[in-house]
Amino acid sequence: MNITGYDSLLSAAKQQPEPQRLLFVFLEVSQPEGSAAHSGEGGELQPIMCADKVLSDLGTFSDLVEESKQMGKDWQIVLVASLSGRNGTPPSSSEAEKPLKMMIETVQTGGDLSKYMAFDKGGVPIEFT
Repeated sequence: MNITGYDSLLSAAKQQPEPQRLLFVFLEVSQPEGSAAHSGEGGELQPIMCADKVLSDLGTFSDLVEESKQMGKDWQIVLVASLSGRNGTPPSSSEAEKPLKMMIETVQTGGDLSKYMAFDKGGVPIEFT
């Protein structure tokens, strides 16, 4: 399935043979001193919060943005990964802790982010190359 946005990501997750839990790492982008703040290139990514949700707890991308506002932290990019359940049961939040920590570590160490789906705050997919 070709994932072109948040809705198609949810659709693909629902079509998996085992129930999925989606993992979200919200990032802020800080621009280095002297750079063009809105050039769309460069900058440092910093994880500022994370969440995990079963598909039944997810609505639209706008719902996700609104819910994130309740945390009081401004973000520019969200990374999304999926964690597969077993025997018809979705993974628990405690099972999601280690993969979430790995996602955060990947960001902090400058690792390969291309393995994650990423969206800006408007829901536009972002590709890391």
